[in-house]
Amino acid sequence: MSVSEARLAELYVDRQAVARNVQHFRRITGTSVMAVVKADAFGHGDVAQIALENGATWIGVASIPEALALRADGIAAPILSWLNPVNAAWADAIAASIDVAVTSIEQLYAIAAAAERYGTAARVHLHLDVGMSRDGAPSEIWSVLCIAARELEKADRIDVVGIMGHLSNADDPGHAQNDTERLRFTNGVRAARRRGLTPRELHLAASAAALHRPDLRFSMSRVGAGLYGIDPAARADLAPALTLTVPVAQLRAVHAQQGVGYGHDHVTGEATTLAVLPIGYGDGLPRAAQGRAEVSIRGQRLPIVGRISMDQIVVDVGQHPVELGDVALVLGPGDRGEPTARDWAAWAGTIEHEIVTRIGVRRSRVLRTADERWAR
Repeated sequence: MSVSEARLAELYVDRQAVARNVQHFRRITGTSVMAVVKADAFGHGDVAQIALENGATWIGVASIPEALALRADGIAAPILSWLNPVNAAWADAIAASIDVAVTSIEQLYAIAAAAERYGTAARVHLHLDVGMSRDGAPSEIWSVLCIAARELEKADRIDVVGIMGHLSNADDPGHAQNDTERLRFTNGVRAARRRGLTPRELHLAASAAALHRPDLRFSMSRVGAGLYGIDPAARADLAPALTLTVPVAQLRAVHAQQGVGYGHDHVTGEATTLAVLPIGYGDGLPRAAQGRAEVSIRGQRLPIVGRISMDQIVVDVGQHPVELGDVALVLGPGDRGEPTARDWAAWAGTIEHEIVTRIGVRRSRVLRTADERWAR
């Protein structure tokens, strides 16, 4: 496949893949679906509306600024922001009808104070740490947090919309820790209800648990990685949404024993042809993948040789027929034999989430359907 006019790498986001994934989660879970679009939708850009049009009823983000940006873009659905410092812009969140997670007494009172100034009860989700030792309120303060939340509800300062938790081992669905954390969550919900709270939404499961552990779904499933075609448990057949392409910028014939790139980590074993592609770690390709990574050109997997540089990579095309301007498939769903995010994660010793979120720093995104990826 040759696209001679292509000059830059492009990152295509398959709208239909996102839509199919949302529909899949809505169908198999039987719960409400929160589409998690934090970190610029895991590097996929403006997909919140696509998710909402295909069955999601909530949007999830990490920070209040992310939520405010979505409101500015016209997203009217409920939005939850769950990772904010105690001095976050609570008043702005309240004014924009953004739900916020509460992980501490200090946070709860800061939110309540902002609500009092604004004159409207803040919508909150009490976040219980069920085992991550990272986010959420520790069990030692849970009872006090629930009591304080109920008193603030009576004063019309907050509205406890939900209770949430986050699983530590959901990518291993059979792990015993999942059962322990489910018990901690259900006990936390019971404790909250005994103290007079009546949360409407209970959410513990993210993508992996939503796919593989029906007992962990409760009333809502938070779908982040799965929205973009990633099953953290590597079991489900989801639709990857990203395709990253880049044109061949240079071709050169070299002799055997020719060093390639910085440090000459790679030396050619025989006379060959090298293709230079204008993309590198500055665009999100993991440098740790060098020596293992490949791209696909004209349907042929070809190795990246030498170090992955900031702006370019070198591919040994051997005797394979390649021309200037040919499009290299760096990453995609794999339907044309190209490397996938899972391949890149394996080469770099990381997870697919990191691969897709880091790509696109300097690349333009083009929202297209799968067929439109190749339409010019």
